[in-house]
Amino acid sequence: MKQGWEIKKLGEVCRFINGRAYSKHELLQQGKYPVLRVGNFFTNNHWYHSDLELDEDKYCDYGDLLYAWSASFGPRIWEGAKVIYHYHIWKVIPNTELITKEFLFQLLKWDTEAIKTAHGTGATMMHVGKNSIETRLVPLPPLPEQQRIVAILDEAFAAIAKAKANAEQNLRNAKELFESYLQNTFKSKIQGEISNAIDNLCELIVDCEHKTAPIQETGYPSIRTPNIGKGTLILDNVNRVSYETYLQWTRRAIPKADDLILAREAPAGNIAVIPENLECCLGQRTVLIRPKKDKLISKYLAYLILSKDVQEKLLLHSTGATVEHINMRDIRAFRIYNLSSIQEQRIIVQKLDALSAETKKLETIFQQKINDLEELKKSILQKAFNGELKASKEVAA
Repeated sequence: MKQGWEIKKLGEVCRFINGRAYSKHELLQQGKYPVLRVGNFFTNNHWYHSDLELDEDKYCDYGDLLYAWSASFGPRIWEGAKVIYHYHIWKVIPNTELITKEFLFQLLKWDTEAIKTAHGTGATMMHVGKNSIETRLVPLPPLPEQQRIVAILDEAFAAIAKAKANAEQNLRNAKELFESYLQNTFKSKIQGEISNAIDNLCELIVDCEHKTAPIQETGYPSIRTPNIGKGTLILDNVNRVSYETYLQWTRRAIPKADDLILAREAPAGNIAVIPENLECCLGQRTVLIRPKKDKLISKYLAYLILSKDVQEKLLLHSTGATVEHINMRDIRAFRIYNLSSIQEQRIIVQKLDALSAETKKLETIFQQKINDLEELKKSILQKAFNGELKASKEVAA
């Protein structure tokens, strides 16, 4: 331990004050006071309100330090107007003779993952008990050193935030460039004089089984909507089924390489090509599409469906309202205008594949930059609370 530092229990340097629990009838869509819950602790979305008048310690106001101890873990310095905070949130009151609010905030941010590992309980929703966190041992430097550390962290994190914002903008730009090219490529396919219904361009369009397949640790992949990306399947953490279930779930049609799987919901409109050497079955809310080889190249149809204008038209109900569920009859009846020849489709797919590959390379670079910046933040915090944090210029280097 660095000279002058101490080890203290959190309960010795601050107080944790619970918010108030609510019954459903006490939460309103509109009311005098917004209610801050763990569900909107970090996002500020989906507010409920209350008209109840409470003790002052059940409100938080601008500048208060809060800590969510259930579901959405972590500290936050409240920057909004006066709100009621929910029972699953603590208002944290520092003992200013021992610790500054700003240092305590950074300390809790650094220590949250360790707090969850050491003190988290609950099978369905992890939470941390008040007694547990009050007895947690933490490093505590003298007040002047706390102020120095916070000043360095503020400067370093501001620089990291700027670099991260640039990387995130570059990531968005890369995605938008591909999406713009995709839209321009297929903008002539949603209207015109000559058209074909998808049903006439495909060998089969088969709906999934409308029940959940029993799963097991190993076996055949069951492709659900989360496994359907934008052109490719996402097989990480895919559900798997037995051979017997696979046979039952493929009795309408056995998915083959180069077939397409379309998500009808959540998110509706995503579509992916089945790669070679993958034996799979359809999960719920999916559709198997097999184009006629002399009419449509599978990947061409996938790119077409993923283009912005086609997505919007596909998700537009006959009433004119946008829907999140695509009906089988709408899929079969969906019309493609000015269909390109097979040779033209092949050239378009080659160009889009090349651009997609380049875009993914850029996305990987920018995403890695974002990940590296997050790791840098963790490293700086680790140094700060090990007593190893030097001047800000050295940290930036």
